[in-house]
Amino acid sequence: MENKSQQNEPVIRKKRGFQVKRILTIVTIIAALSAGIWAVTTNWSDSESKRSNPIRTGAEAPDFTAVNSKGEQVRLSDYRGRAVMINFWASWCTPCVREMPLVHDLAQQNANNVETLFVNVGESKGTINEFMKSHQFDFPVIIDAAGKVSSLYRITGLPATMVIDRSGQFRHILLGELTEDIPLQQWLKESM
Repeated sequence: MENKSQQNEPVIRKKRGFQVKRILTIVTIIAALSAGIWAVTTNWSDSESKRSNPIRTGAEAPDFTAVNSKGEQVRLSDYRGRAVMINFWASWCTPCVREMPLVHDLAQQNANNVETLFVNVGESKGTINEFMKSHQFDFPVIIDAAGKVSSLYRITGLPATMVIDRSGQFRHILLGELTEDIPLQQWLKESM
């Protein structure tokens, strides 16, 4: 009898090993399914929150606080009651560089009625200052090196220009280069 139980011992070990492997496989599958469900639900809820506060004409512009190249704190809500033009740009972006003189001229022409916020996306203060000096611009630039403001405004390409009216709502949104055919001057007047 002892011989028979000793002979069955390897078979019992194999069965137990098989059962352990099976349980581990099932636990792994359940964990993977749970992770997949969590990822899908999280992504869906993020999409829902983005849809509930869209960046579109008529929607309220998200408030933000940032620091500009002169070290001043800038908060969008501080300009409530005034029209605001926000221009997202970077020095490596050729269309941004091409449109900068036009945007700057319009900002100067409308300085009494429109606040212009230039937001540099992804570059350091040194890079921004070097660009400004070489192009002989002296206006303050919001430094968005980490992309916090551009992400809030869902900027996926540069340049982007947004006109916000006195009540804080998007009046006009231009994704792409501003050219002389685009009636930005008229947009600014409509927003005052």
